[in-house]
Amino acid sequence: MADQTPRTTGDVLEKTRHELKDPEQWRVLLLNDDYTPMDFVVEVLETIFVKSPSEAYRVMMQVHTQGSGLAGIYAHEVAETKVATVVDLAQEAGYPLQAAMEKA
Repeated sequence: MADQTPRTTGDVLEKTRHELKDPEQWRVLLLNDDYTPMDFVVEVLETIFVKSPSEAYRVMMQVHTQGSGLAGIYAHEVAETKVATVVDLAQEAGYPLQAAMEKA
Protein backbone atom coordinates (compact mmCIF):
# COMPACT_ATOMS: atom_id res chain seq x y z
CA MET A 1 0.00 0.00 0.00
CA ALA A 2 1.54 3.17 -1.14
CA ASP A 3 1.40 6.53 0.54
CA GLN A 4 -2.34 7.40 0.91
CA THR A 5 -3.47 10.86 1.90
CA PRO A 6 -6.83 11.45 3.49
CA ARG A 7 -9.54 12.57 1.06
CA THR A 8 -11.13 15.02 3.46
CA THR A 9 -10.21 18.62 3.93
CA GLY A 10 -11.07 18.73 7.60
CA ASP A 11 -13.99 21.14 7.04
CA VAL A 12 -17.24 20.42 8.80
CA LEU A 13 -20.30 20.45 6.60
CA GLU A 14 -23.35 22.11 8.09
CA LYS A 15 -26.93 21.65 7.12
CA THR A 16 -28.97 24.81 7.28
CA ARG A 17 -32.42 24.25 8.65
CA HIS A 18 -35.17 26.54 7.51
CA GLU A 19 -37.88 26.96 10.07
CA LEU A 20 -41.31 27.40 8.59
CA LYS A 21 -43.67 29.64 10.49
CA ASP A 22 -47.41 29.44 10.24
CA PRO A 23 -48.91 32.52 8.60
CA GLU A 24 -50.36 35.16 10.90
CA GLN A 25 -54.00 34.54 11.62
CA TRP A 26 -56.70 37.21 11.27
CA ARG A 27 -60.23 37.30 12.69
CA VAL A 28 -63.02 38.22 10.29
CA LEU A 29 -65.84 40.03 12.09
CA LEU A 30 -69.29 40.94 10.86
CA LEU A 31 -70.51 44.28 12.16
CA ASN A 32 -74.07 45.09 13.21
CA ASP A 33 -76.21 47.67 11.48
CA ASP A 34 -79.90 48.55 11.71
CA TYR A 35 -80.81 47.76 8.09
CA THR A 36 -79.38 44.42 7.00
CA PRO A 37 -81.94 41.61 7.50
CA MET A 38 -80.97 38.75 9.78
CA ASP A 39 -81.74 36.24 7.03
CA PHE A 40 -79.19 37.90 4.75
CA VAL A 41 -76.50 37.70 7.46
CA VAL A 42 -77.27 33.99 7.98
CA GLU A 43 -77.04 33.41 4.23
CA VAL A 44 -73.65 35.19 4.09
CA LEU A 45 -72.34 33.07 6.96
CA GLU A 46 -73.54 29.85 5.33
CA THR A 47 -72.21 30.62 1.84
CA ILE A 48 -69.02 32.63 2.32
CA PHE A 49 -67.90 31.23 5.66
CA VAL A 50 -69.32 27.69 5.19
CA LYS A 51 -71.17 27.66 8.52
CA SER A 52 -73.91 25.20 9.37
CA PRO A 53 -77.38 26.75 9.70
CA SER A 54 -77.28 26.55 13.51
CA GLU A 55 -73.76 28.03 13.72
CA ALA A 56 -74.71 30.78 11.24
CA TYR A 57 -77.77 31.63 13.34
CA ARG A 58 -75.66 31.73 16.52
CA VAL A 59 -73.10 34.11 14.96
CA MET A 60 -75.89 36.27 13.50
CA MET A 61 -77.45 36.62 16.95
CA GLN A 62 -74.04 37.54 18.38
CA VAL A 63 -73.74 40.25 15.71
CA HIS A 64 -77.27 41.46 16.50
CA THR A 65 -76.93 41.54 20.29
CA GLN A 66 -73.24 42.36 20.81
CA GLY A 67 -72.48 44.54 17.79
CA SER A 68 -70.08 42.15 16.08
CA GLY A 69 -69.57 38.44 15.61
CA LEU A 70 -66.66 36.22 14.69
CA ALA A 71 -67.20 34.74 11.25
CA GLY A 72 -63.85 32.92 11.09
CA ILE A 73 -60.09 33.00 11.51
CA TYR A 74 -57.93 32.89 8.38
CA ALA A 75 -54.57 33.76 6.88
CA HIS A 76 -54.30 37.44 5.88
CA GLU A 77 -55.02 37.03 2.15
CA VAL A 78 -57.98 34.73 2.76
CA ALA A 79 -59.40 37.11 5.38
CA GLU A 80 -59.06 40.06 2.98
CA THR A 81 -60.88 38.15 0.27
CA LYS A 82 -63.72 37.14 2.59
CA VAL A 83 -64.16 40.73 3.84
CA ALA A 84 -64.27 42.05 0.26
CA THR A 85 -66.75 39.35 -0.76
CA VAL A 86 -69.09 40.18 2.14
CA VAL A 87 -69.03 43.89 1.33
CA ASP A 88 -69.58 43.26 -2.41
CA LEU A 89 -72.52 40.91 -1.81
CA ALA A 90 -74.11 43.32 0.65
CA GLN A 91 -73.77 46.26 -1.75
CA GLU A 92 -75.24 44.21 -4.61
CA ALA A 93 -78.22 43.37 -2.38
CA GLY A 94 -78.54 47.00 -1.24
CA TYR A 95 -77.53 46.43 2.38
CA PRO A 96 -74.90 48.27 4.45
CA LEU A 97 -73.47 45.10 6.06
CA GLN A 98 -69.78 45.55 6.86
CA ALA A 99 -67.01 43.13 7.74
CA ALA A 100 -63.68 43.85 9.38
CA MET A 101 -60.50 41.98 10.12
CA GLU A 102 -58.14 42.12 13.08
CA LYS A 103 -55.10 40.12 14.16
CA ALA A 104 -56.01 36.97 16.03
